[in-house]
Parts: sequence; C-alpha cells; structure tokens
Amino acid sequence: MIELEGVPELIDPVMVAAFEGWNDAGDAASTAVGHMDREFKGEVFAALDAEDYYDFQVNRPTVWMDGGARKITWPTTRLSVVRVTSPRPRDLVLVRGIEPSMRWRSFCNEILGFAHELGVEMVVVLGALLGDTPHTRPVPVTGVTSDADLATALHLEESRYEGPTGIVGILQEACTHAGIPAVSLWAAVPHYVSQPPNPKATLALLNRLEDLLDLRIPQGELPEDARAWQVGVDQLAAEDSEVAEYVQTLEEARDTAELPEASGEAIAKEFERYLRRRDPSHGDYATSEGGDGVPPIRDHSPAPRDDAGAADPSPPDAAAAGDAGTAGGTGAGGDDATGDEPGDTAGEGNGADEETGDDDGMK
Repeated sequence: MIELEGVPELIDPVMVAAFEGWNDAGDAASTAVGHMDREFKGEVFAALDAEDYYDFQVNRPTVWMDGGARKITWPTTRLSVVRVTSPRPRDLVLVRGIEPSMRWRSFCNEILGFAHELGVEMVVVLGALLGDTPHTRPVPVTGVTSDADLATALHLEESRYEGPTGIVGILQEACTHAGIPAVSLWAAVPHYVSQPPNPKATLALLNRLEDLLDLRIPQGELPEDARAWQVGVDQLAAEDSEVAEYVQTLEEARDTAELPEASGEAIAKEFERYLRRRDPSHGDYATSEGGDGVPPIRDHSPAPRDDAGAADPSPPDAAAAGDAGTAGGTGAGGDDATGDEPGDTAGEGNGADEETGDDDGMK
C-alpha cells in the first residue's frame, strides 16, 4: 500500500467503489464515482501499489506533459474521502480504479483493511452490465446483497447468482466474510449502444445511491448530458428501420413487464424525490425530471418510473438479460436473472488507462 496522506477521522463512513473493465458497461459505474469525487472535491489519501495487481501490457501506463516535464501515470486504484452535508453530515470513502489483473484476494484484503481502519459501516459497489433494455425508458438499477438481514432492511434482492464473476462480485463476497454489510448496485445499459460514456446510466446509479444512503449528490451537467445522449441515440435509431423496430419491441416488452410495478409506493417515492429536488435550499438540485433524473424528451406512454424497479430490483426482462453479454458492444457483459453479475467479457480496451493530464490515471 502506498499511503499518500494521513487517514482522516470520518463521520458515519460508507465506502463506495467502482472499477473500470468487465463490470463497467458504458463506463457508467466508474463515471458515477468520478462524478462524486469531482463534485465533492475528494482528497486522495491512499493508493494500491500498481506493481502488485496490474499487468501493464493489458493496462498500460500513460505519459503526459506537466509543463516541460514528462510524467508517467500508472494504472491503479485510489481511495479518496468526501463529506456529504445534506441532509446530514456523512463521509464517503470513494474507491475508483481498474479491475486488477491478478491477486484479487489480496486486492480485496487491502481495500477491506482500509475499510476496517476507517470504521466503514457499509460498502456499496457500483457496476453496469449490458442488457436488453431500451434507451428510451428509465434505466433499470438492481440492488443486490449477500446479507439476508440487509436485503430485508433495505428492500434489496438477496444474491442467487451462479456463474463467472468480476471484481465487483469478489469484493462483495469478501465483505460478507469480513462481516461488513455490502450492497452492489447494477445499472443495465442497452447492448445496442454500449459505447461509453452513458450519462443516463450514470445518473440512474447516483439516484439509486441517494435513495439507498439517504443523501444528496449534486447532479451538475449529468441531466443535460443524459438528455443529449438520448436525443443522439434517438436520431441514430431513426436512421435505421431495423434498429427502430427492435427498440420498439424492447419498449413493449419493458412496459408489459413493469406495468404492475407502478404501485402507489413507487409513485410516492418518486414524488418525494421530486420534492427534494425542488427544495431551494439544495441549490442546483432543483430540477424537474423523470425517474432516472433525465428531463422528459418525448412521450412513450406508459413509461414507468425508475424507482418502480427499485421496489422490486429484479430486471424487467430477466430472461433476455441473461444473454445480453453476447449481443455486442465493448462494455461489460450481460447479466443473469437476478442482475447480479455480468455474463460476458467487456473487451480488452474497457479497462485501459487514459491520459487525463492529472496524476490520478483514471477516466
């Protein structure tokens, strides 16, 4: 472990983690953590030694110019801390990096060592998978846990997944063995438009995280980015009759599956979100938006709210979602019937490092 600064004393800390690579379709999960780090002005206090966990021929270091000096950024995983003040003070330990190439158990043990030292009360791991979901509907976000008590208390789905897993699944299981409550939140990204970024999926993850932890996350430009993304995909789909027909088929399947979930409880939760964001004391939170935080674009009635899916976190098209990982794109794989884990690899480039011009080596 490379310690960059002293470890701070935290208030009711929760660890939120995301990793580029197989579990990060459309870069939705890693972008969500990066957004929080930027909006809350996170301070990096530790980083894992890149030599221990990464194959540099797979995740190559990058060279960048700092004035007239050349510098190298190594692919790694960094930890930062941010303080959320609304509705009450609470600290988040943000873990953002790349899925490791080797020594996954040691990797998780290092992260959990920090969680133990900082008194972390719960770990939330964000992920994104490819699914048979239309881009015109609210993004399904599934909450999964291996803790039966936590599943009951937070209305989450208890994990029943069997099959290949990524670092998200390994870290969640490591938390269970260490006695730390852990939840994973999965956003479903349309497999036919899997190229990053996907701001709509990022926004949906942040909204679900807000509900889970009862906190407020500034949205910044994400709602407008999400709207622009959807308009762009609408235009591309309109240019291809086969794609447009396929999207319509997905819409019909989604609406039919989710219609019973438009319950009074789900509607009430969405109205509470609307009122919170209209509260002038929250500044830039005052927006009028759809269930996943995206301003309405066009009428696709009936269009169930995203929070309806949160009440019952099973993906709406579970049978189709299991094969989503083979449907194409460069993001993470599809999921099984529970939405717990991706079912296909992401492609070599998804975990690659990018030149950012700073010293964090991450997107």
